Amino acid sequence: MKNTNYKTAGIFLAVMALFFCYSINAQNKSFIISPKGDTLNNVDKNNLKQGKWVITVAELRGEPGYEEEGYYKAGKKTGPWRKYNNTGDILAVENYKAGGKEGVQEYFSFLGDLLRHEEWKGYDPETPFDTIAVYGQGNNQISSYKIVKAEQYSVPNGIWKYYSAGEKFIKAENYDHGRLLKEDGSTAIVTKKVTEVAEEKVKTKEILEYEKKYSKKKRKQMERDGKTAL
Repeated sequence: MKNTNYKTAGIFLAVMALFFCYSINAQNKSFIISPKGDTLNNVDKNNLKQGKWVITVAELRGEPGYEEEGYYKAGKKTGPWRKYNNTGDILAVENYKAGGKEGVQEYFSFLGDLLRHEEWKGYDPETPFDTIAVYGQGNNQISSYKIVKAEQYSVPNGIWKYYSAGEKFIKAENYDHGRLLKEDGSTAIVTKKVTEVAEEKVKTKEILEYEKKYSKKKRKQMERDGKTAL
């Protein structure tokens, strides 16, 4: 009687295992099972990465290999991700939201010393609008705020700290939505738009006539041949 019960229980467990595997296959296009029995590296039927992933990168052209682990949601990194070297030492702890860096990121030496502390602001898909500061020309003074439509982004935002061996403090930087703020009140960024306007103002009459007479393609050919016609 006992043997019959064991046999029935074994058949039941086998059927349940097959059903479980079938359910996973129905939801995921591919996956792997870890030595501990965890389901990893899921790719769903829409070709999106889902759940816990362990990614191994081999050494290449002198660059050391590493392994990173964390979670994907709808094909985008989410939550904490940890990176290790080939001997299992922690190299980095990064935090993600909707695929972009969000919050504190920390990077370590092979001895475990903190080398860099970063703060980032990432896109929030549940917030359709964002409020950003408008600064005065060439200084850190906020003149106003404006509401803009939020777009996918991830930018430095907050205090960044740098350390040498032994976690000796080197310097700190302060960012506001990707804008590096300097201690003397000036800004460290010159926008591309301002640069382009400045270049246009210094064009002479001869240069303008030259650009008008020859096409851009023709000018490049002439400049390569050393014949600028100026």
